[in-house]
Amino acid sequence: MILIGNGKVLTRDASNPWIENGAVLVEGTTIIKVGTTKELKESYKDAQFVDAKGGVIMPAFINTHEHIYSAMARGLSINGYNPNGFLDILDGLWWNIDRHLTLQQTRKSAAATYIDCIKNGVTTVFDHHASFGEIEGSLFTIAEEAKRLGVRSCLCYEVSDRDGEEKMRAAVKENADFIKACANDKTDMLKAMMGMHAQFTLSDRTLQLCRENTPDGVGAHIHVAEGIEDLHDSLQKHGKRIINRLMDFDILGPKTLAGHCIYVNAQEMELLKATDTMVVHNPESNMGNACGCPPTMEIVHRGILTGLGTDGYTHDMLESMKVANVLHKHNLCDANAAWGEIPTMLFENNAKIANRYFETPLGILKEGYAADIIVSEYDPLTPMDDKNSNGHILFGMNGRNVVTTMANGKLLMKDRELIGIDEAKEMAECREQASLLAKSING
Repeated sequence: MILIGNGKVLTRDASNPWIENGAVLVEGTTIIKVGTTKELKESYKDAQFVDAKGGVIMPAFINTHEHIYSAMARGLSINGYNPNGFLDILDGLWWNIDRHLTLQQTRKSAAATYIDCIKNGVTTVFDHHASFGEIEGSLFTIAEEAKRLGVRSCLCYEVSDRDGEEKMRAAVKENADFIKACANDKTDMLKAMMGMHAQFTLSDRTLQLCRENTPDGVGAHIHVAEGIEDLHDSLQKHGKRIINRLMDFDILGPKTLAGHCIYVNAQEMELLKATDTMVVHNPESNMGNACGCPPTMEIVHRGILTGLGTDGYTHDMLESMKVANVLHKHNLCDANAAWGEIPTMLFENNAKIANRYFETPLGILKEGYAADIIVSEYDPLTPMDDKNSNGHILFGMNGRNVVTTMANGKLLMKDRELIGIDEAKEMAECREQASLLAKSING
């Protein structure tokens, strides 16, 4: 047993939301009790005690749209790269990187990402992978790193026609093979989806092939209307908007994750709602790529399950929370916008999205829930409780306040020390592969 205590416990459980000096008791992979530190220490004297030292104990974060393959892009300078728009960014940077990625570089990208996730308190990741330099085995390679480092992951491969039919079919096969493998995995730490890039790189035949290789109970993870070019392509080539095209191929549904949804209209939102399709907002990458601000507040108000992701831009969910908060206030010219919606997306909806795939309930510190717990080194200047905690988090915390991270009942970091991970060695290996990738891209 492990007892994490001596902290302010923010449970996200409406029936028991806040314990001023509280503790969480873990046995195996789940939480078995939440209470005061005094009560649980006295009742479970043999439990290993993890001292929160007055910090905030709360559920670990979930990232519902990540790109592990982007890890080695940080600081990368590409010869001749001078983009004039979103399509240039895709082809000149992201597709350029993934066309050169080897399996070993995919492995080290996963290691770097997962380590950064642990340090920022993220224990569940929905990743959308691309490595057209070496496709076969890429999801299995990432899964090996997920298991080794202890981060719960739902993975998929980005199917696209952009590099020809042979690679498109290899990508579909990688998804299909990994979906089958995950169906036999009983750890509840690995799940799979059918990944697709975006409709403008997917022919009708490719969409049909993806659908044929997606078994019942599995959905798609796809970029939707991230750029205006995607919408224009769908209208010009297919005479319909993007969500309507996906509907025609039976790709929408409660297990499907639509990333971005910047250029969707009211009718498309109604289809998303009617099919119970999930949406993920990625504020930083949308702004960084100058793609525009999505109508996220309207999407949320229409009752569409909407989560928050980082799109690989960062691994700090609180950074994305801060950006989303100011973005929608600015976009709507309304200082009251987003106060409630963004915290709901991060702290409630991301867990609801994850639990459409993972069986063990996530996102609440409560008996029977997954033991995914973090401690944030945060000493509030002003009174703090469950009613104002989101304001404290927004204005007082960031991901690097996290000092202790537990996933699935296993301590991955304690007092900012990674457990069972030689970080210096890991980073040296990642740097070596990043250097090889940069040389490969620039010749």
